[in-house]
Amino acid sequence: MNFDLSEDQLALRDGIRALCRGRFTSERIRKGFDQAMHEELESTGVFSLRADGFGWAEAAITFEELGRAVVPGPLVWTHLAHGVADGTISGLARPEPGAAAFIEHLVTADVIAVLDDDGVSLVPTDAIREAAALDWPLDPLTPVHRVEALPAGERVAGADVAAMWRRGGGVLTAAFQIGMAQACTDAATEYALARRQFDRPIGSFQAVKHLLADMVVRAEVARAAVHAAAVTLDDPGVCDLDRVLAGARLLAAEAALKNAKSSMQVHGGMGFTWESDVHLFLKRAWVLNTAFGSANEHADALAARL
Repeated sequence: MNFDLSEDQLALRDGIRALCRGRFTSERIRKGFDQAMHEELESTGVFSLRADGFGWAEAAITFEELGRAVVPGPLVWTHLAHGVADGTISGLARPEPGAAAFIEHLVTADVIAVLDDDGVSLVPTDAIREAAALDWPLDPLTPVHRVEALPAGERVAGADVAAMWRRGGGVLTAAFQIGMAQACTDAATEYALARRQFDRPIGSFQAVKHLLADMVVRAEVARAAVHAAAVTLDDPGVCDLDRVLAGARLLAAEAALKNAKSSMQVHGGMGFTWESDVHLFLKRAWVLNTAFGSANEHADALAARL
């Protein structure tokens, strides 16, 4: 496969990157997701990309840039549900009978999309407004509510659409993760060149060089895997879609989490304070590792196809 970006894809990438740099600064990101952020992304076409004639490959490029800026919000679900529901859409896989449901961004969502083996259902947020907010969510920019009994909702699509959303959601989440992995690499490199010890940049020390080199390799390998998964989703006849998707999720999740930890180490450990942007990436990496299947589930899926 040729993963070189076309001129249109480069223009799309550069446009989203410019949007994030200009509007989604660290100060803005720390305020969390809100309606204004939704409107800015919607007007840019982030949620309607595939309806506008682009494919999963272009959507993955877009979400990689959003991940680079660690933009908060139920972005993947809102993209998936475009054309099925209006506004901001959060979502989840329907929990087992009797189990509680944990819903992200409930307060800012207009509707909740619920996936199960039979299809997609929509649950109005008004029906679960009494849900309890978790006092200490893992990522403060990803607020979570607990719902003891999730309503059945209105069935709006069948099992084929639910399966497509699971796969597409996995690809876009992985794309977001490789954007985060690249941002952590860039931040660590910049700091290693600027911070000096013994009258030398710390990036000149062998131990730091190794950390940075490993970060670059993890991000690049994961990017190739995610782009392969995205183009395969556009053309499923190319190879085993579920195998390439599981591999992409595993590599992207590893790159996002390990690069965030390595960046924190290069920054001298100060990423353990909320004031450091590295902390935003580490916490989001932990949260995303549970989205659209855990690492263990994807590892099992990959092993079953080898």
